[in-house]
Amino acid sequence: MDLRLPRVRGLLRGPRRMLSAAAAVVVLAGAGTWTAVAGDDAAPVRRADRTVAVGDGVRLDTSYFTSGSGGRRPAVLLAHGFGGSKDDVREQAEDLARDGYAVLTWSARGFGKSTGKIGLNAPDGEVADVSRLIDWLARQPRVELDEDGDPRVGIAGGSYGGAVALLAAGHDTRVDAVAPAITYWNLADALFPNGVFKKLWAGIFVNTGGGCDRFEADLCRMYQRVAESGTPDAEAVKLLEARSPQAVGDRIKVPTLLTQGQTDSLFPLGQADAAAGAIRANGAPVDVDWIAGGHDGGDLENDRVQARIDGWFDRYLKDDPHADTGPAFRVTRTGGVDSTDGRAQLRGASADRYPGLAAGQRSVSLRGREQSVDNPAGANPPAVSALPGLGSAGGLSQLSSLGVGVSLDFPGQYAAFESAPVDDGLRITGSPTATVHVRSTTEDAVLFAKVYDVGPGGAAPVLPSQLVTPVRVEDAEDGRDVTVTLPAIDHEVEKGHRLRLVLASTDLGYASPAAPATYTVSLQGDLEVPTAPGVTTAAAPLPAWVWWLPLAGAAVALALLRAGRRRTAAPAPDPASADVPLRITGLSKRYAGSSERYAVRDLSFRVEKGQVLGLLGPNGAGKTTTLRMLMGLIKPDDGEIRVFGHAVRPGAPVLSRVGAFVEGAGFLPHLSGRENLELYWRATGRPPEDARLDEALEIAGLGDALARAVRTYSQGMRQRLAIAQAMLGLPDLLILDEPTNGLDPPQIREMREVMIRYAAAGRTVIVSSHLLAEVEQSCTHLVVMDRGRLVQAGPVAEIIGSGDTLLVGTGLPVDEPLVDKVAALPGVASVVHTDDGLLVRLDPGGTASGLVAELVRLEIPVASVGPHRRLEDAFLTLIGGSA
Repeated sequence: MDLRLPRVRGLLRGPRRMLSAAAAVVVLAGAGTWTAVAGDDAAPVRRADRTVAVGDGVRLDTSYFTSGSGGRRPAVLLAHGFGGSKDDVREQAEDLARDGYAVLTWSARGFGKSTGKIGLNAPDGEVADVSRLIDWLARQPRVELDEDGDPRVGIAGGSYGGAVALLAAGHDTRVDAVAPAITYWNLADALFPNGVFKKLWAGIFVNTGGGCDRFEADLCRMYQRVAESGTPDAEAVKLLEARSPQAVGDRIKVPTLLTQGQTDSLFPLGQADAAAGAIRANGAPVDVDWIAGGHDGGDLENDRVQARIDGWFDRYLKDDPHADTGPAFRVTRTGGVDSTDGRAQLRGASADRYPGLAAGQRSVSLRGREQSVDNPAGANPPAVSALPGLGSAGGLSQLSSLGVGVSLDFPGQYAAFESAPVDDGLRITGSPTATVHVRSTTEDAVLFAKVYDVGPGGAAPVLPSQLVTPVRVEDAEDGRDVTVTLPAIDHEVEKGHRLRLVLASTDLGYASPAAPATYTVSLQGDLEVPTAPGVTTAAAPLPAWVWWLPLAGAAVALALLRAGRRRTAAPAPDPASADVPLRITGLSKRYAGSSERYAVRDLSFRVEKGQVLGLLGPNGAGKTTTLRMLMGLIKPDDGEIRVFGHAVRPGAPVLSRVGAFVEGAGFLPHLSGRENLELYWRATGRPPEDARLDEALEIAGLGDALARAVRTYSQGMRQRLAIAQAMLGLPDLLILDEPTNGLDPPQIREMREVMIRYAAAGRTVIVSSHLLAEVEQSCTHLVVMDRGRLVQAGPVAEIIGSGDTLLVGTGLPVDEPLVDKVAALPGVASVVHTDDGLLVRLDPGGTASGLVAELVRLEIPVASVGPHRRLEDAFLTLIGGSA
């Protein structure tokens, strides 16, 4: 369990910056400090920093933001997320001040420069502070009042700050509107779901707060008691429920915008669902927005969410009837990757009412006999579903983006029930449910339920959003029927895929019974799947060039004329490298608006005929930027790229010898697959016979679908069509960016063979991929990048075998301080955690025998030591664990 504070703060900092809400300015201590804040074109913002005494010796660090002159305006309280401070919401506060609000931020008790013990939003602590803040705002000459002592005020906040926004609305009737984000409704339910202790997230909470002694004494005792026993007791549940918005849910009667994350194993979508139901029952307006990110990573959609919160406050604080507050329900859906920047393409689906988590139920029949499941002694080894920190800036998030999954179930430790292939597409929007019969050799049983999406042909199953539901079954010795409500998700199951219900006996994120037991599990009915039929996705617009084709043609002609005039100034061809498919020398590209920050810096490498070259690197390594320069889409700041001796420039004739595929290729949706390819080739102006169309179509493997309109294609089908388009004409240099995304295992294998055959004919392939196992089997050579620079280039076998890399198997997990000590040992170049232990790269002077001796001295439980030669581990070693 990795509880290093810097990584955890990195995980929560995104939600904090998205927006936070509330805490309290109370009795002002001192005059404070005023600072003028202004951008180049923005209205100046004045900021007053003050230290505020709130009683019991607690002092809060606050900032007050205003802009413009004269007149009263509504106020907004902004609170930060857990582990942060008022500085995290400063930029948002300045924006709101320019929009005509008086904005107050502060660091909550125990964070930033504020003093006091952390009370997890205790009613007499952090929540009372908010009321004192409101008292202070009521006395400010720039703040609009509803009546004496009652300012017009809204509260916004993410995570920890979102909860205090809801709590304040329930405790103080002066609050007029709230906009909490990715937060909890019932903290006991979030940390003890169905009576099972969420041990990893609870540990992260405590460590992010600075340790148990930084919390109020009753909270610290509660955590230590539950962490030791592994089972939450009634007192612990009562303590957290009293600090939860649910405790005052019947008193929250103000307009509420609930933003919740789809990738969030800490506060899943069900928390927002419970909040929406309770607040709407009070007669208040409630809108719900499911974003693409959450505490486990993903896209937090900061700009869009902030704009929606601004509209919410404009409507309910400024009383602007024309303010756009968005739909009653919106969910973000992912569809492909933008070829220009590698980001996931997000589209919104919406409804004019929030459907809840059970709308449009569809029964899916499951098959499977009664099965026995072992709970191993000590609950080891545990299954893996979600890992807190997976979406952070640390290594796990990079491994996930490289296609290294973390979902894992051990044979004999889970029961599985599977559906037949889905006849047509199925969109799950909400919480599936299933009834099972559970019998145990012990009094209680704990199981972890999850639904996988299983592709055809033995494809690796996908666990949507890495979410799992724990279930405690009491008095299970005689057997009990249990209805399991699975995590709420929004996930598309493609035609031909299966649904697999899994009930595992262990999970890494939770505390399981330590005593060995055997559970017997059988099905008692179908899987009920919510489809939310009222939620519709806006039709994807046709590419702009479809509508502006005549104008585009004129622009292209003009560009060609200009390019022709410039060609005399272009670098002359290099005869010595006329047979070299690619040579990159000193290539650099700075980030826009920066003279010091580089996306690519001083990159040099060479690719020969017949090679299949893999371009590897973690996110942010500069791979996409390099490919865009190679394809002539953007210009480098320094250095040059030569293809067959010719310098690459936008519109360079030598680019006709280059074929490229990047995700998100645009096709005319009303035309068939074949018609799209034929139209594309005609646009090149080359003879039809040069297209080698039949060969490309054979590669695509679309069969009868070639005659269908592309708008009916699945993502995988579009992927195969785009690959065929890139290979039209069989170019001498083929560039493939993530070519196997959307393909099933047989198609991946076929794609691998195609690349090998393609290069064997004397052509060259460059492939950028996150699937390291595929790269290892497909590529002859590698270029490894990190932070824009070349780390290593050479044959695959040489890179895998380079350095002296050892896998040290350990009997028990190694704590981070010990890992740091190993990294500091003489002869050790780097150390990286793996599932099997430690991956150690030795310096030239280091030896395996010397390493073992030092590990024994450090009392590390060494179970085995041996060489490790997988590309995955060589890659991690090369980038020093930064992935």
